Amino acid sequence: GVAEHKENNVALLYHGVGTDVMGDNWDQYSDEIRKAIVTKFPRGNFKHDVIKSFYDGFKHKPETTFGNIKADVIKYFEPEYPQNNFCSCILRSKWDS
Repeated sequence: GVAEHKENNVALLYHGVGTDVMGDNWDQYSDEIRKAIVTKFPRGNFKHDVIKSFYDGFKHKPETTFGNIKADVIKYFEPEYPQNNFCSCILRSKWDS
């Protein structure tokens, strides 16, 4: 990504969020270090809470999730939401071919 090549504080935030949310670089930290972090900063129900927080941020405008990872979040909470598909958009265009 771009962020990892930016200023140090941007790169630090990028990697920190990746580790916290997605478990990126998990193996770079020992069990001891991970346990110490979770002891000091308990995660509680973090996995579900962070997904819900993402959803709360754009549930009022689900059409903006087309073509990005937010579409997965909408689908998680609203399985019946009619997600657009890029290929379908092309095939439904008014052009003959």
